[in-house]
Amino acid sequence: MNAGIEAAGFFGLLDWEKTTGLSKFWVDMITIPIFSAMAGLITNWTGVIMLFAPVRFTGFYVPGLKTIFPLLPRKVQILPTFAPGGILGFQGFIPARSEKMASLMVDNAVAKIGTAKDFFDQMDPRKISAQVALVAMPNVRSMVDSIMVAEHPRLWADMPPRAREAIYTRVEAELPAITDRAFDFIGENIDQLLDVKLMVVGYLRRRPELLKDVIYGLGAPELRFMIRSGVLGFPFGVIVALWLSLLHYSTPHGDAPAVISLPGWLYEILHFLPAWAWVLAGGAMVGVLVNIIAIKVVFEPAVPRPRYRYPWRVAKFAKRQYQAAADLGHAIGYQIVTLDVVTEQLLDGPSGDKTRAVIAHFLEAEIDRILGPLRSVTRLAIGPRHFDAIQATAGANLATEMKPWLVEDVEFSQTTAASVDRLATEKLRELPPEEFVEMLYTAIEQDAWLLYLHGGVLGAFIGALHLLIFGA
Repeated sequence: MNAGIEAAGFFGLLDWEKTTGLSKFWVDMITIPIFSAMAGLITNWTGVIMLFAPVRFTGFYVPGLKTIFPLLPRKVQILPTFAPGGILGFQGFIPARSEKMASLMVDNAVAKIGTAKDFFDQMDPRKISAQVALVAMPNVRSMVDSIMVAEHPRLWADMPPRAREAIYTRVEAELPAITDRAFDFIGENIDQLLDVKLMVVGYLRRRPELLKDVIYGLGAPELRFMIRSGVLGFPFGVIVALWLSLLHYSTPHGDAPAVISLPGWLYEILHFLPAWAWVLAGGAMVGVLVNIIAIKVVFEPAVPRPRYRYPWRVAKFAKRQYQAAADLGHAIGYQIVTLDVVTEQLLDGPSGDKTRAVIAHFLEAEIDRILGPLRSVTRLAIGPRHFDAIQATAGANLATEMKPWLVEDVEFSQTTAASVDRLATEKLRELPPEEFVEMLYTAIEQDAWLLYLHGGVLGAFIGALHLLIFGA
């Protein structure tokens, strides 16, 4: 090699050959792989960060952006970098698409675990009923008082103490049976009262932080591997360095002939771009390739394949299905399909009026039966319209008060969460590897092209940095 050829950096102010005593070949062979490894690590590290952070949009006002925005291509407009009113900033890809990501999670995970009835059965309607009766029992008297005082205070005030006590006693005695019948009916018709997909999507859409934590927790080891795989930039850097050396030593320098002689037509092809452009292009290619390889190794193939097709044989995430299923099952049981979430959806969701009507129906029938001989007298005293209102109010009142009673009992909530956790873990472990891998892959593939673009731009920037320091 011609050691007299200079490898000048800092725009020609520093002669690295003279400083180090090495030829340009060795300067490039040492520095380019190191810079390429740095490019790979930084690219993959920042790429993973971009998937999850920031959770909330963070940005600033840019004059004129509001006018320019409608002119941008649709693919650019949907990037999580714009907010209404000319705000430019950024939000993590997964939190920015929380509704879509939640919908994909339901379709690829929750829906494959079971129906609303499957989840509700795991929570055991009879145990919920018994819990409602247990925690409601001390409140029966105050509940009856509030209903009667609200609907017809005079009747309740004039009622003899023994008659009141009889009503209290009968309601307390019948309460477990009332709640049993109500929850048996709810359990049989839960698919009409509870939309699991609507519940989970709505819950996660309002809580992007939770969605981020669930997805990150599902694939944390694989995401860490994606970052570490950036060191693959080193061998790619060796290839880039060899390519640049071929270009450099096949070029005549002043009176010195080329060290490597090439046919004219081959010389023209190889020297189509100047050396500095090859450095930038090489950095960009390294940034893109390390991203592609990292994603491929994590997600493909879901089932073992011959090593001549896939040197790693099977995707890292597929190999970890048993443990990852337990992690996601735990998140579903304790954070997503929980008793308080289901109860809120049943009572306050789109079908909440139907659930309240069911509870009201059973309480109306029981109140009607409990009052017995007093029923006719009471109707005459207060009027049929007011009497029916008392019965309906009883159902609505219990439905409203039931939710805090249920969820405030931590031990009971933990028991139901453990049951859902077991169901979800078991079903997720039974999924075919292709379907299991798809759960996490769908969260990343939506914006994979942005990760590749990010890698290319950052790789080109590292290449420019190398040019600045070491020259072309």
